[in-house]
Amino acid sequence: MFNSIMHVSFYTDQLEEMMRFYTEVLGGELKIVTRAKAYLGLNRGYYSEVAETNPEQILIVYIEVAPQQFIELFPAVDGQKPHTAWNERIDYSHFALTVDDIYAAREELEGRGLTFDTEISKGPSETYQMWAHDPDGNKFEIMQFTDKSYQLVGHIM
Repeated sequence: MFNSIMHVSFYTDQLEEMMRFYTEVLGGELKIVTRAKAYLGLNRGYYSEVAETNPEQILIVYIEVAPQQFIELFPAVDGQKPHTAWNERIDYSHFALTVDDIYAAREELEGRGLTFDTEISKGPSETYQMWAHDPDGNKFEIMQFTDKSYQLVGHIM
């Protein structure tokens, strides 16, 4: 039925910094920048209202992190509450990216300025992992499968 997860989406109050992080630090490719003027004359609520008052405002950004898989960013809107601490609420927890060589990936990402929250370890699922976070504090995991990874071979206790 499904082919992949197409995107993970975040509201942010620091759009430029988040765009920089996901392109320059994580190495994603900026694919789509949609400005409000795209909604001129359309009946799309808030987006159409912004199009009338600030047509050059960026409303949607897509950054490709793997083929046809994206981080989508929206600028925060008035009245949105700030990001809460990780695992404080029942909502978003984290996303994960896979790599072929977790040690090489760590070295490359640290060279681009990423500071990791954890060391590389192998979890109970037999998969290597390390954790980091973006400028808004959104947690993400970078993982490398092994030939015993539960995600590949399955494991139901």
